[in-house]
Amino acid sequence: MNTNEIENTVKALEFKQGMHLSLDSPLVMGIINITPDSFYDGGRYISRQAAIERSEQLIAEGTDLIDLGAASTRPGAEDVTPHEELERLVPVLDYLVKHHPKTPVSIDTFHASVAKETLERGASLINDITGGADSEMYTTVGTYKAPYVLMHIQGTPKTMQQEPHYTDVVEEVHEYFAERIQKLQAAGVEQIIIDPGFGFGKTVEHNYTLLRHLDRFKDLGLPIMAGVSRKSMINKVLKTKPENALTGTISLNTLALLQGARILRVHDVKEAKQVIELVKQYLPTNVITD
Repeated sequence: MNTNEIENTVKALEFKQGMHLSLDSPLVMGIINITPDSFYDGGRYISRQAAIERSEQLIAEGTDLIDLGAASTRPGAEDVTPHEELERLVPVLDYLVKHHPKTPVSIDTFHASVAKETLERGASLINDITGGADSEMYTTVGTYKAPYVLMHIQGTPKTMQQEPHYTDVVEEVHEYFAERIQKLQAAGVEQIIIDPGFGFGKTVEHNYTLLRHLDRFKDLGLPIMAGVSRKSMINKVLKTKPENALTGTISLNTLALLQGARILRVHDVKEAKQVIELVKQYLPTNVITD
């Protein structure tokens, strides 16, 4: 694929609600898992009230976006039906749309029906860890002109860590993006964010190879999102657990920014915002805004 065909048109994220987020400075996407079994905070925000209180905290800490997920995608996670997802998502989404209309809400789902319903109710973008496994996803997002996070995964959440294998992980992920970007654009999706999918069908070595070469994906002309927060690529190296992985998360977020990440998807918003400010101070102005 000739990557010159893909113009670097995404200088900002534009949402149908009239909101606008410039990408001149990296953004922070704060995570809220409305699930009983997510790898780090599973069960903590399963109730509507707990999720709302968490959203208020993330907004107070300065998050640029909130990412709501109602189905765990940890290795070996069980499937959740679209109906179950919506039962968990809608009460929190409705609250945010009503009380924080200037905070874009991302929906972490791979079901097109969930994407459709939540976009109808005021969600701003879709974060799909499967890259479009649901055949209706691309056309759904294209119809609503919503930004879309295209993540790479090898396998499914149930199978992805069963001996993942690549000949060249960086080039294979790059080819995956190039192919699916064309399909997304053909479906009318105009704003695409790419996410290499750290921990999704990758060994520790694969993850660090991708992080080391994250700038390889800049030629696709699209914003890069990095989601390393408290993941096993930290815990396996440091021999720690997710609840003790904040220092490792800060370190890897710094490296991701230095390699060109424009969005950090995190559990810890305040610390991520501080990392961004320090990296901006460290780098020449034209580098961080390139």
